[in-house]
Amino acid sequence: MIMKVLLAMVVPVAGILIGLLYKGIDRILAARMQGRVGPPLVQPLRDVRKLLVKENIVPDDAVGWLFSSMPFVALVSVMAILLYLPLGITPVLEGYGDLILVLYLLIIPSLALVLGGFASSSPYASVGGQREMVKMMSYEFPLAIAVISVAWLLYSSGAENVFSLSVISGTHVWGLAGIPGLAGLAVIFLCMLFVIPGELGRIPFDVSEADSEIAGGIFAEYSGRNLALFYLADAVKAVAIASLAVALFLPYTVSGIFGLGGAAAPAADFLFHLLKVFFVLFVSSTVVRVVTGRLAISRVVSVYWKYPVILSFLGLLLIMGGTLI
Repeated sequence: MIMKVLLAMVVPVAGILIGLLYKGIDRILAARMQGRVGPPLVQPLRDVRKLLVKENIVPDDAVGWLFSSMPFVALVSVMAILLYLPLGITPVLEGYGDLILVLYLLIIPSLALVLGGFASSSPYASVGGQREMVKMMSYEFPLAIAVISVAWLLYSSGAENVFSLSVISGTHVWGLAGIPGLAGLAVIFLCMLFVIPGELGRIPFDVSEADSEIAGGIFAEYSGRNLALFYLADAVKAVAIASLAVALFLPYTVSGIFGLGGAAAPAADFLFHLLKVFFVLFVSSTVVRVVTGRLAISRVVSVYWKYPVILSFLGLLLIMGGTLI
């Protein structure tokens, strides 16, 4: 129990630091791909420090308690997700929640953004909140299909508790499917990568902020500590959604390969997990935002419903067909 309490304190803090580290790496890599130098690696830490010492302004017409509480709700919810995910080690709250709970928790930060934007009384933030709701309805469907596909594959192999993250991360799903199933898993994994920039509000799906159109959208009235909390929530959410993708599709460890034991085994597996997380975020977020521009809100909906939804259904059918062969 003491160890679980200690890990419950350490894991969220580690998630914040890793998320800010990724933000720094992301900005450097994006700059280099565009022929620029980019900011220093520690720039996200400096940004947070600067926001924390700035004045926290609440608009006169805002619903004050709701406006100020939503950044805290967003950060706490994404930090809670990390306690249920296998981060190369056994989840801190193993047995107290499963994949369905994680999906619900992933929705809370977006809802906090929407409610915070509406509570600010700003027309720009209200437009941003409406766009965020539309975007949520676009990317949640293919994400749900990806989860169901993996659960179906585990169920057809005879596994129990198919929505348990420990069961999922302990099973190499790529070895359970036939050739059609492998093709289906590849399609589902591609759809999962397509969902990540929408979850994180990154280009080309940053329509709820859109500085050049709606002056920052949801964040138009946020400043100081409140904006810092949203900034940290975004950093931790990047780690959480990438860790979920790793748990579903890349649940491999290195401790067994090198015959490690004792404290060295979880340490090596944790570092390998971080490497996979950075790879997933680089492919799904960094590269995409460098080579694309922002989509119109109508295009966001059509893009998600035309491609990831259809492809994810195709992947699910291939997986189901592979289990019947």
